[in-house]
Order: sequence, then C-alpha cells, then structure tokens
Amino acid sequence: MAAKAEEPINEQAVANVYSAMRSEITQIYSKITELEMEVSEHSLVVNAIQPLDPARRCYRMIGGVLVERTIKEVLPAVQRNKEGIEEVIARLNEALEKKKKEISDFEAKYKIRIRKPDADVKEESGRKEGSAQGVLVGPVGSNE
Repeated sequence: MAAKAEEPINEQAVANVYSAMRSEITQIYSKITELEMEVSEHSLVVNAIQPLDPARRCYRMIGGVLVERTIKEVLPAVQRNKEGIEEVIARLNEALEKKKKEISDFEAKYKIRIRKPDADVKEESGRKEGSAQGVLVGPVGSNE
C-alpha cells in the first residue's frame, strides 16, 4: 500500500487513507457474507440429494449450461465446492483480522476518533436556545 511508503502529510490525506481502509473492511465483510450464503445453498443441495438413490438422474448448472448427471457424480463435486468456499471464507476472515489490526494501529498513530452523528446533533442543539427536540408527529389518526 502506498500509505506505508509515504506518510500522509495533512489531515485530508490521513482521512482519505482511513476511508480507503474502512472501505476495504466493508468489502471483505460483504464478500464473506456472500460466500456464507453460497455455503448455505450448497448445504441445502447436499442435504436434499444425499438420501436419494446414487443412480438417480439430476441436473447441474455448469457455466450457464444445464447438464444431466447422476447423484453419484454430482454429490462429491458439490461437497468439494462447499469445502473450497469454506476455505476461502477462512482466509478472508484472517485478512479481515489483519485489516482490523492495521486500522486500529492507524487510528492510534493518527489519534483518530469516530464521532457518532447523534453526538454532533446533541452538541449543536445544546448550544442553540429554543431548538426543537424530539420527533415531529402528525395528528393521531392521519395515517391516510
């Protein structure tokens, strides 16, 4: 990463690097979620076809083409795919932990604190006199 080679010189550069790091973590989380859904789907297929007769016909989509096979041929392939996806999830979890450590080190180095939007609103409303607090609600029974 270019951030390690060159130290960010101003606040904007630090914010940009930090934002990129947070974005990477979000992308890793979304990929892990997507792959966990794939594992779930593979498990459903395995559980559905495992008790059936191994000589029974079944269909499998390969590269957008539906092919006819037997359960005896398809079941091991689906199980291998599921195991492969689980290995990828494990590697992504390791990468996620590294990124989390990297971002926490970055936060400590540049003394970054995350402010919640609610805290900003409370601070501003405390400074202004007569500012409205609470939620605006219409008259009762006006759900039309």
